[in-house]
Amino acid sequence: MLGRGLDDSFDPEIRRNITAVTAARLVTNSCYRFAPPFLAIIAKGFNASIEDIGIALAISELTGLTSPMAGRLVDRLTHRTSMLLGLIGTALGCVIAALAPNLVVFGIGVAVLALTKQSFDLGLGSWIADHVKYEQRGRIVGLTETSWALGLLVGVSAMGVITALSSWRVAYWVGIGSLVFFIVIIAGRINSEPRATHEHVHGAPKRITGHAWLVVATMFCIMASAQNLFVTFGAWLEDDFGFGAARISAVGFLVGGIELVASTSSARLTDSWGKENSIALGALLIVPSGILLALGGSNMAIGVTAVIIYFMGFEFSVVSLLPVATQLVPNNPGAGLGWVLGAGTVGRAVMSRVATTSYTEYGIGAPALIGAAFAVLGAACILAFRRRGGAHLG
Repeated sequence: MLGRGLDDSFDPEIRRNITAVTAARLVTNSCYRFAPPFLAIIAKGFNASIEDIGIALAISELTGLTSPMAGRLVDRLTHRTSMLLGLIGTALGCVIAALAPNLVVFGIGVAVLALTKQSFDLGLGSWIADHVKYEQRGRIVGLTETSWALGLLVGVSAMGVITALSSWRVAYWVGIGSLVFFIVIIAGRINSEPRATHEHVHGAPKRITGHAWLVVATMFCIMASAQNLFVTFGAWLEDDFGFGAARISAVGFLVGGIELVASTSSARLTDSWGKENSIALGALLIVPSGILLALGGSNMAIGVTAVIIYFMGFEFSVVSLLPVATQLVPNNPGAGLGWVLGAGTVGRAVMSRVATTSYTEYGIGAPALIGAAFAVLGAACILAFRRRGGAHLG
């Protein structure tokens, strides 16, 4: 379906399989994104506080420290193998979470999910980098990144409805069934031949060097910014306005819809606007919405509007950043992408604890302003990267 909009300048492997890999990533993203909006509800199931489960989530995000190593490993595997490892591991993490008798085991399950999902993401990123020219990469990344928005719009919303009708454990089991389905699909469709680099750059460094580290810092800041609301907006809706699982899912549906708009806009605009400019624009959009949420969060209409704009800026920025990440180590896209994704998960890990604690102490305004501050830092980093020559590192 997505491949029909691509002309013959794109590799047949991309045109043939872009829909399948995007749908598979939609499911992994749904399972990954399910817990944060429902932290308060899951915490009640373990007779724990939101701060306690915030700690568990922070520990699970620290698995992102392994991303650089995973990126180097993915560059040695076939694309199909790395994607399948990600899908199987994500399913295992969901099984552990669904069966968890206590918060510690739940944390282990979420950690396994986060750790192995990155194998799928890294494999997908390398698959794109090996088959798509850098000048066209923003479009393909934008299309596949609709899976992040649709994961919230469709996947998390559906899992939220299941939670309202049954329990969050049943929602995880539905996710597991979907993952098994896509394990079969990816195993049958993706090429299993050894990797072939689409664009080989002679004399390029084999690791991230110089000003390329500014991209890693940018991802840390943008993900730290987003996590401030990922782990608190559900609790805010429940505490301030009495929302249950179904109504939180409805807000998640709205957020997913606006993220989808941001993803598709990035697919259309990032390559022409300039990737670094697009990243900065998205990050800076977070700032006024964070301030608006801090000032007007006691009003549901103002607060929800601010949340929606906040996540739109985040999504546009991150989708625009990923093509740059695949170019940081030109002949080894998984290595550069691994460092960038690792920095993002560390940013989420740091903020999971900070955001939940600041929310408990001061309400939604504190994490909103912290997130806005990190967005400014992210924009500053990527603009500094552009001034030093951008992604033309080869």
